[in-house]
Amino acid sequence: MKSFRRLVYPYLVWAIIFIVLPMLMIVFYAFTAEGNSVMTINFTLENFWRFFSDSIFINVLLRSLKLALITTLICILIGYPSAYFMAKLKSNSQGVMVLLITLPMWINMLVRTYAWRGLLLESGLDPEIKVYIGMIYNFLPFMILQIYTSLSKLDQSLIVAAHDLGCDNKKAFLKVTLPLSIPGIISGITLVFLPAVSSFFIPKLLGGGSYVLVGNLVENYFVTTGDWNFGSAISLIMTIVILISMYFTRKFDYSKEDR
Repeated sequence: MKSFRRLVYPYLVWAIIFIVLPMLMIVFYAFTAEGNSVMTINFTLENFWRFFSDSIFINVLLRSLKLALITTLICILIGYPSAYFMAKLKSNSQGVMVLLITLPMWINMLVRTYAWRGLLLESGLDPEIKVYIGMIYNFLPFMILQIYTSLSKLDQSLIVAAHDLGCDNKKAFLKVTLPLSIPGIISGITLVFLPAVSSFFIPKLLGGGSYVLVGNLVENYFVTTGDWNFGSAISLIMTIVILISMYFTRKFDYSKEDR
């Protein structure tokens, strides 16, 4: 058993170098002032005060949350019927449908977004609509696959039992299928909402620079202006928002399981 534990060590080293240390650096920069040297480090909350005292940054944060929420809801509305239809097919047909869903994902997301940029360039649509199209297209497969996995594992004898007890198709779906597919929906929400709220290149490419989200702010302050301290503060705020979102989605999932 101890020999197998040693296999974990490379992953721990990888996680420390590429996850823990960068997060610690973000926290350090977020709570320090610009222009620190090795000998003089000035801790401050000015970066956070700057963000929350400016209505522009607050509006960008709210816009990002709104975009991620609407994108997630639309993905559920489209993804659940699609996954339900897939789960009802024969096993061979299910494999083909899964392949068709995952096939576009073999292409880099940035390349796919550039393709949509070319398609929507002369469409005359509002930049916000273009961003929604790009978001839904890129993240919808994650929702479909998570719900499909949950539905495909559903014990069909439970549906039969519901019908034997007097339920019609609608009641059987509401009483059995939908509650048991909640874990797949929660997983889909996690895989759609979290990357959508922090995305930066989709609104940048499809929004034409006129639709700014929090991810674009972080990119701007890190890459363009070089203000790593304020950019780290924004990143840390978004990290907290994402952790809170994950907490509530998981709590909702656990409350469903306890019933």
